[in-house]
Amino acid sequence: MNKLQETRIKNNYSCQFMANKLNISKSFYWQIENKKRRMSYEIAVRIANIFSTKPDNIFYEEYSKKQEC
Repeated sequence: MNKLQETRIKNNYSCQFMANKLNISKSFYWQIENKKRRMSYEIAVRIANIFSTKPDNIFYEEYSKKQEC
């Protein structure tokens, strides 16, 4: 499970809830969460704001792993 999905579930938020908060479709959000679609920095910041955190706290670890390969 990736950090975004883990954080969403920990906060008892559904994919639909997240999509509504971000003003995007549920399928678009699902694709972001499941790495089927890339997100803009703006979306990353908006997602982090929903969880009252910084984007790095959710996305940096996965990004840094990709850079190591």
